Parts: sequence; C-alpha cells; structure tokens
Amino acid sequence: MAVRVALVTGAGSGVGQAAALALLREGFRVFLVGRREAALESTRSQAGDRAEHAFAISADVTDPSSVDGVFSEVRSRAGRLDLLFNNAGTSAPSVPFDELTYDQWTKVVSVNLTGAFLVAQAAFRFMKEQRPQGGRIINNGSISAHAPRPNSAPYTATKHAITGLTRSLSLDGRAHDIACGQIDIGNAETQMASATAKGAAQANGTIMPEPMFDPCHVGDTIVHMARLPLEANVQFITVMATKMPFIGRG
Repeated sequence: MAVRVALVTGAGSGVGQAAALALLREGFRVFLVGRREAALESTRSQAGDRAEHAFAISADVTDPSSVDGVFSEVRSRAGRLDLLFNNAGTSAPSVPFDELTYDQWTKVVSVNLTGAFLVAQAAFRFMKEQRPQGGRIINNGSISAHAPRPNSAPYTATKHAITGLTRSLSLDGRAHDIACGQIDIGNAETQMASATAKGAAQANGTIMPEPMFDPCHVGDTIVHMARLPLEANVQFITVMATKMPFIGRG
C-alpha cells in the first residue's frame, strides 16, 4: 500500500498537534504547517520513531505566496497529497460587539476564513491535478459554527462561513474524487481554550467553568475520517466534552 501524505495547518499546538501526531501514528507522512518553527519542531519531537516522517514548514496561511511555497515543498518532497486538515485559526478578545476594532475583526477573518480558503484552494488544485486524482479535505469548524458564545462575533462569523466553504468544496469536489468534511470541536483542552475551564461567559450573563476533554480524541476522530475510502465521507461531525453546556445553550 502506498504511503499516504497529509498536511496539517496550525500543527504546532492544540488540536492541530493532536491530529498531526495521530496521523503519524496511523502511518501518514505529515507536513506540519504553522507560523512558529519552534512549535512545529516540538510537535515533530513528540512523534517518537515516526518523527522522520514529519516535515515542518513555517508559513503564514494568510499570505498567498507563503501558501504556494508550502504546496511547492509538498510536491517536491512527496509528489502527492491525500489529506488536508485545514485547522489554523485564531480568535479576538471577548469584548462587547460595539467595542471591537477593525483590526481585531480583520485579523480573525484573515486567518480563519481567508487563510482556510487559500489553503483549501491550493489543496483542491493539487488533488485535482495529481494522479490518481482525488483526496480529502477536513475543515476545522467549531461548536461556534452552530451557536455563538457571548461577545464572539468575529470567531462565530468565520466559523459559520467555514460551514459554507465545506459545503461548497464538498459539492465542487465530487467530479474530482475530492471529499470534504468538517469537524466541529467543543471544549478540547488546549491552550487557546484554557480559560473556558476556569470560567466561560454564558448566554444568561453568568460565568461558569465548563468541562473539557483531551484533544487526543480529536486526533482519533481525524484518523477515523481519514481511513474512509473516497467514496465515503463524514460530512459533519461534532466532538465535544459530554457535559459541555452546548445542547440547550441559551
């Protein structure tokens, strides 16, 4: 069986790191993409005897030329791409909507939406042109792709937009054997979400600590999706802390 090749953005920490390590254990060669080279090397070092199959690429997903450079390196080193976990993301400070600055809004849109588009487009083009044709794209949505937290307009808006991107890619990819699905994650215990465990704003105005879960389970879910043949697809899947106050939120 041919070695499968994956690319994970935001691979230096959190769920990106968990997914990258899980894919390495599954036997993939994995390209680790992120802004901080040291963080990517940390992920690579945690792969143990699979570290030689991990390749760190420092890049900015909001910069088209930087994204092109990533895929040029994948083409040069691997020759094909079977899986993209389109994961890189950021958030804005939790402030009242009328106090958001233009720069705060733009930063989140640039990373979460424009960055996701640029990487997905490059992967789509790569998968369409390679032989045998096809591959799988998994976008990182969020619980916020379904329901917002208070004071989270930039993050929530971009995650709703990711759902539209996922649906469009799923439709446009049919003719080229490109499957696209989305994973919506709720309260994985990462650095980005660490404040949630201490106390998160609720829809009724209270502050309440929320249950969290180990991000390794996100990695396991990505592997499950990646194992499917291209004629089958997990279109949308939600992985969340069981007791997270999401169902019934508000």
